[in-house]
Amino acid sequence: MSNVPARRRPRSVFPDLTELFDALPVTGLRPPFGGNLIRVEDQVEDDRYILRAELPGLDPAKDIKVSVQDGHLTIEAERTEEKSENGRSEFSYGSFTRTVALPVGADEDKVEAGYSKGILEVSVGLSAKDEGAKQIAIESRD
Repeated sequence: MSNVPARRRPRSVFPDLTELFDALPVTGLRPPFGGNLIRVEDQVEDDRYILRAELPGLDPAKDIKVSVQDGHLTIEAERTEEKSENGRSEFSYGSFTRTVALPVGADEDKVEAGYSKGILEVSVGLSAKDEGAKQIAIESRD
């Protein structure tokens, strides 16, 4: 059982709105925030922060990059389009990027990543104790 409280963050309305724009034909009608979103889910489990991202059909060695810096986890991916004169495609191609803030206590030196069946899973170690707010001593200056 984790000592780190699993706080559920409210979902952003923007990823849901982008789904509406993804249904539009590829013309100039899509807003700039509506393309190439990496869908993720996350949770805290056994003193680890676990983030899973949907990235089907990619080669993790060539097409996916995961980095951690300054309390943020960034996933970058690239899917190249195979041109065909016959047929149509509703797949998303190009560059994909998603950055999420790591929870308090995340240890950027304890990050692991794996890819299986189109799902990237990134696990980040968390400190066992919940430090909470730091108390500041007030000195009397009389």
